[in-house]
Amino acid sequence: MSVKWGFLGAGWIANRATAPAVHAAHNAQLFGVASRDAARSKKLEPQNVYDSYQELLDDPQIEVVYISLANHQHLEWVSRSLEAGKHVLCEKPLGLNALEVQEMINCSKRCNRLLVEAVWTRWHPRFKRIVELIESGAIGDIKSIESQWGFKSEMTENYRLDPLLGGGALLDIGCYQANMWVALTQGANDLKIDSVDRKIGPTKIDLTTKVKAIINNKTSVQLMSSFEKDVPQILKIEGSSGMIATEAGDAFSTWREPSSLRVNDRIEHFQNVDAFVEMIQEVSENVSTGSGWVMPVSDSLRVAQILDKITSTSTNE
Repeated sequence: MSVKWGFLGAGWIANRATAPAVHAAHNAQLFGVASRDAARSKKLEPQNVYDSYQELLDDPQIEVVYISLANHQHLEWVSRSLEAGKHVLCEKPLGLNALEVQEMINCSKRCNRLLVEAVWTRWHPRFKRIVELIESGAIGDIKSIESQWGFKSEMTENYRLDPLLGGGALLDIGCYQANMWVALTQGANDLKIDSVDRKIGPTKIDLTTKVKAIINNKTSVQLMSSFEKDVPQILKIEGSSGMIATEAGDAFSTWREPSSLRVNDRIEHFQNVDAFVEMIQEVSENVSTGSGWVMPVSDSLRVAQILDKITSTSTNE
């Protein structure tokens, strides 16, 4: 049985990644789209185009709503979608801060509906393998995690450039790295920040954020997220008895291409995969049977708390 999806928003990520994923999924159909531009909505090739977000939510046939609106709009439309009886998959970051995320979680519980943050890398087979290796003790206790993701941004008139709209490198791509901390360290529950350095741009967003911290009094972590540094993506995990590092394929955004992973002295290879399709299929399966794997909202909340802590302790350049 195909689960009927409705999209709020028809921007780049919906057009290039998520809509094609729904069309490719074996258990989902793109039933409808609502956006500010009907022509853009039609490009996603849905069965129906709605004149407004609310009109889409009022359609009882739609079971799951995917939200790819600007970050500052997530709280409103996640809440309205849940209250309309829809399950929700929302783009990252789920909220501008932990308070917003908690409010959405409370709403999902009250409405008895599924809420999932679309951190699509969590569904990638390579990342799932990393989690499996860590949990199995393949490299012993984690001693350190090093990660970075940076690119030179050419964005103009984009909400990512406005701090009031949830802009900045940390919220946009640093969230993937904080999410990785949570996934690999059983929630990163005890986080002590050593240093935070941020380069603030002319629009008052962080163009670059660098963080050094300690998790659970034993794992040193460092991340770098940047809109101004064109650097390779890195994910390297050192353990007491070995190491894991991404090889072929970007560490966090490898998509529709083969990838590989170094585990101690061997290389593991992963076939061409679209993790967006994996995400859509698992969410659809969860909605229809309750058996599909989805990222827990507790992880989303913990990531939001970590990002809040980083922001509140930052030293701006």
